[in-house]
Amino acid sequence: MGGSYVDKKIVKAVNAESFIFIAIISGSFLFLSKTMGIANMFSTMMKTAHDLLINTVFFIMAIAVLAGAFGALLTEFGVVALINKILSPLMKPLYDMPGAASIGVITTYLSDNPAIITLSKDKGFARYFKRYQIPALTNLGTAFGMGLIVTTFMISQAPEGQSFILPAIIGNIGAVVGSIVSVRIMMHFTKKEYGTEKMAYEGEESIDLTKFREIRSGSIFQRALEAILDGGKTGVEMGLSIIPGVIVICTLVMMLTNSPKGGVYTGAAYEGVPVLPWIGEKLSFILKPLLGFKNPEAIAFPITALGAVGAAIGLVPKFLQQGLIGANEIAVFTAMGMCWSGYLSTHVAMMDALESRQLTNKAIFAHTIGGLAAGVVAHLLVTFT
Repeated sequence: MGGSYVDKKIVKAVNAESFIFIAIISGSFLFLSKTMGIANMFSTMMKTAHDLLINTVFFIMAIAVLAGAFGALLTEFGVVALINKILSPLMKPLYDMPGAASIGVITTYLSDNPAIITLSKDKGFARYFKRYQIPALTNLGTAFGMGLIVTTFMISQAPEGQSFILPAIIGNIGAVVGSIVSVRIMMHFTKKEYGTEKMAYEGEESIDLTKFREIRSGSIFQRALEAILDGGKTGVEMGLSIIPGVIVICTLVMMLTNSPKGGVYTGAAYEGVPVLPWIGEKLSFILKPLLGFKNPEAIAFPITALGAVGAAIGLVPKFLQQGLIGANEIAVFTAMGMCWSGYLSTHVAMMDALESRQLTNKAIFAHTIGGLAAGVVAHLLVTFT
């Protein structure tokens, strides 16, 4: 997930983009096949996709199931409500948001970006907000999308004898800083658009989500069992939903990242033409001081996270096996993966759902800066710890 909230519109059956698309696809296949050979290119593509499905997707799905079950238990027995009470006093000074916004932070951290849109449509939630604060919920929710899954996945990738717990925690801190930067920049634009006085919702009240919560019926054991099963089912659905992103995007990214062993193409999995490392080398004068990447291949993660963080984390195991990344990169990846979490593919639809389509470009701009800030802060924290 972290990039699956889709909206559609009607356009002409054939237009200029049809021919542009054909040109881009043809050019890409010609470029790869000329370097790798047609047979090797298709062989590598299929073998890489198969290996990602077996060894990466199912592993992420297993983590999603466990995280989903754990998150459902936290919600069922009021731990989420307790965390919300602790976080609420911080929302106004940090984000210029009411305390109720902390519910959106927790909800998206346990699930995915669009979860905050569902909350914003609840009258009991929306009545705490002013109109200018509502569009910024897109930036706030996206900054924490799939946070639990990203964090647990990064921790689980630690090689024997090492621990990625601290880098993952640092990454979470970086994401928090990035979210503040993103929301505050967005607020600058929303205040100009809507002013600072108008309330988001004025009307009859519904359930106060800051004081009450829904629970399942039955005994404590029944509630716990149902929460585990329902949460696990959500994890399965999330795991299934990331399959296209991981297989398609990761296969493409890997084929634009790796070189063949020994310099000879054999059609094996994870071979390719190192285009992204070439770009990384050209940008190393920026990436090295700001993000601390020790190898240019690491640029593939934030690029992929722009569209789908589920696909981005699928790159991590191979990078670790090849010794391309370490603790610093894990911290930066966690921060940028959480903060960006596929925002380029969700922001348009989310802003449309919040009836603020005209501010979509502003939201994307603010979140781009926020994600970069998250990565820089994570790198600095790793450097000084």
